[in-house]
Order: sequence, then C-alpha cells, then structure tokens
Amino acid sequence: MNTNFHGLLVIDKPAGITSRTAVDRAQGWFPKGTRLGHTGTLDPLATGVLVLCVGVATRLAEYVQLMPKVYRAGIILGATSDTDDADGALTPSADAKSPSRALLEEHLASFLGKIAQIPPAYSAAKVSGRRAYALARKGKEVDLQPRTVMIERIDIINYTYPHLELVVRCGKGTYIRSLARDLGIRLGCGGYIASLRRTEVGWFTEGQSVELHATPAAARTALLPAWRAVQDGPPNIITEEEATQLLQGKRIRASWPDPRDLAVMAVLDAEGRTFAIVELIDGWMQPIKVLAGANAK
Repeated sequence: MNTNFHGLLVIDKPAGITSRTAVDRAQGWFPKGTRLGHTGTLDPLATGVLVLCVGVATRLAEYVQLMPKVYRAGIILGATSDTDDADGALTPSADAKSPSRALLEEHLASFLGKIAQIPPAYSAAKVSGRRAYALARKGKEVDLQPRTVMIERIDIINYTYPHLELVVRCGKGTYIRSLARDLGIRLGCGGYIASLRRTEVGWFTEGQSVELHATPAAARTALLPAWRAVQDGPPNIITEEEATQLLQGKRIRASWPDPRDLAVMAVLDAEGRTFAIVELIDGWMQPIKVLAGANAK
C-alpha cells in the first residue's frame, strides 16, 4: 500500500454528483493504493466544502465529522418536495400566503439550540438496517425517528417571497433539507431547498478548497497535515523516548507550559510526522490513537 500521501484535502464538491463520486474522482490525484475517504456527505444538489482524509488520516475522520458546519441555503417557500429539495417532485401549496419577515424570524428562532429533527425520507439515515432513500425510491413508507441535533445560529441573508436565503451554523447530523421542510410546515406554506452550499467545516473553509478539475500536482500541494483533523494550532513535538512510551500504550508527562486548553491533541515525532492523538488528563498525555510508522506530516 502506498504510504507517500497522508493528510487532509478540502475539495469543492460540485452540484450533480454524490460525495462518493467526488471521492472516486479525487482518487485519481494519488497513486493506486492510497486510502481516501470523506468526512460528511453532501447531497447531489449541494456544493462546497468536503473534507477528504488521505492515507493514515482516514483514521482521524471521526474528529472532522464532529466539527460544526456552516451552510448557505436557498429556500423556496409556497411549495413542498418529496425529497425536501429541488431534485424531487414539487407540489405547490394551496392558498399559500407570504409570511412576514417578523413571523419568519420568530419561527427561525424556535429552531435554535438542541432540537428534535426527523431526517428526510430521501436520506442516508437507516430504517431497520436499510438506507431510507432505498426504501423511498421503491415507494415504501419511511418511518424515521427524530434525532437530537444542534443549530447554533441562523441568519437571514435575503428574503423576497417565495425566495429565502439563510446562513446556518449547526452541529453533526443536522439536515438543512429538514430545516427547510419544517420551517415551511410551521409557516403553513411549505418549503424546500433550492440551493445549498457548505462553506465551512470546523476550521476548514471554502477558501482552502480544490476543485475536481485541478491537476494532481495542485491537489497534492493543497494537502494539509493530518494533525489538522484534531486541532487548528501547531501540535507539540515529543522525544524519541516519549514516542516509545506512547507506542507501548503508556502515558507521558505533558511537560510544556502551554496545553492550549485542549482535551485531545496531536503530537509529532522528531521528524515532524503526526505520531499520535492523545488525551490530556491532569498534566499527563494518554494515547488514544498511535499513528506510528506512517509518513504523515
């Protein structure tokens, strides 16, 4: 297996393809055998930030998946969609009335914080071990249970009925399609996603992204260090002796004066490679994941 490329790559997923297809295309930038995976599905209609894990960084995908996301969402009010977006069958809402901006702001405020949200019927959520979209496409009834998600902020960017544009900052597992659907229900006029762009995942932004038509050389140059999956600031370097102890599963003393108030952090070996992910407990570093042996800058 190739071990020359390890790290994180931010790509700009275009509309009209799945996240899996985007990963398959990105695979062509790297030698055969290089492991690649993404850290959070975007619908085919959606564009924007998709963080790929390359090589040993695939072991750190869970940390990126937990990061907050920011979306710019275009919503059409006055109609519904069976997929909750413009790719589905649209049904105009009878006698739909234009909500005032004040009413809109009132209802949007009710979605802030921890809320119970039902995923769209056409989604990757599982029902009895099967993907909901697979059942929905066969015309079968999809009974999805509410999930607790976190929505930190919703800002209205533009509103001229029936067009509404929002910026939403939310946590893992939040469906913006569900937000559009539920907002339309509360307003009594229906609503669905017409456009959706993810602009941020944690500290990864669209300004760092590479487009899928980039050359392999450009994509490889844009590869970020694997430790960026865990922290934004520079990690600490450990000695060869400390590396051996972590490799043996032993904890080591956190001797530097600036722990950066992190509960979990990355440490590098003397050659600058991402060596391990550790948990800081009372001045000690307890290894969580040891990535020794990978040339993962």
